[in-house]
Amino acid sequence: MPVLNDVTHVRDAVLSLLHQDYTGPFEVTLALGPSIDGTTELVEEMASVDPRIRVVDNEVGSTPAGLNIAIRASQYPVVIRVDAHSVLPSDYARIAVETLERTGADNVGGVMDAQGETPFQKAVARAYGTRVGLGGTPLHVGGPEGKAETVYLGCFRMDSLVRVGLFDEGIKRGQDWELNRRIRDVGGTVWFTPRLRVVYRPRPSLARLARQMVSTGLWRGELARRYPAANGIRYFAPPVMVVGVVLGLVLGLAGLAALPTGAAPWLLLGFLAPAAYLLIVVVATVAVTRPDGFRAGLWFLVVLPCIHFCWGIGFLLGYLKLTTNITAHTGRHP
Repeated sequence: MPVLNDVTHVRDAVLSLLHQDYTGPFEVTLALGPSIDGTTELVEEMASVDPRIRVVDNEVGSTPAGLNIAIRASQYPVVIRVDAHSVLPSDYARIAVETLERTGADNVGGVMDAQGETPFQKAVARAYGTRVGLGGTPLHVGGPEGKAETVYLGCFRMDSLVRVGLFDEGIKRGQDWELNRRIRDVGGTVWFTPRLRVVYRPRPSLARLARQMVSTGLWRGELARRYPAANGIRYFAPPVMVVGVVLGLVLGLAGLAALPTGAAPWLLLGFLAPAAYLLIVVVATVAVTRPDGFRAGLWFLVVLPCIHFCWGIGFLLGYLKLTTNITAHTGRHP
């Protein structure tokens, strides 16, 4: 588990690991980045009372660097990659290892079950778990068991990780997808099973969500440019939507400006693009947020465009290589 400024979530995440019903020996290796919010003290306290917890320094602070440091420090032939924002059910390790052995796969993973505690987080979680939000991939919405392009987190064979060279530390977001791409390229198998569901706590504020989505989109655009043959069309939907809505607004406003001159009003048709998008957002809100309450529904009206536009803008910047220092974009708060 890479840990950096996660004082709010790391205790629950670690406790969920210690309470696994897996009967074999295991250890919990935390790659601790240079935190400033009390995470360091909390992690050291937990390690002092449970010998199964090992803490290794991650001076770089990035997720892929922390993952590699923790993997190299591990002693067992199976590695389960965990996130500090996730809470594992008690049977996760047992099911993961059983599936790894049953299928012969190199990596086994499941569903990121986003669950919010506040109305805002509930809205984000709902967006994550619907097709209109993050595209409807199995790792977000579930699906049948079988081979997959990528999975959430992952239970790896150590020798498979070593064979492909561990995580690419130059990729600050999307490193899971890129690692799974290399596993598949050498003939390995990435296996999805809906039996593995991990509770994930979304970012707690709109600003942090926006930063996360811009960074995620930026890195997805960078990866799409690097590996054009390995990307599905769903990755291009948000940037196309952003371009369409912005272009429609510009054309519509130009049409309004031209009305006093007696020019043909056809440019006003540009307003159809943002109007159609707004209708999609409203219909989606009514359709999917009823179980979450009125306040979460209101937040969904803001959260969904935030995800779409921030991700789409980030994708365009990454794909067109318009950022000066892509490695600085991690989507994590300082």
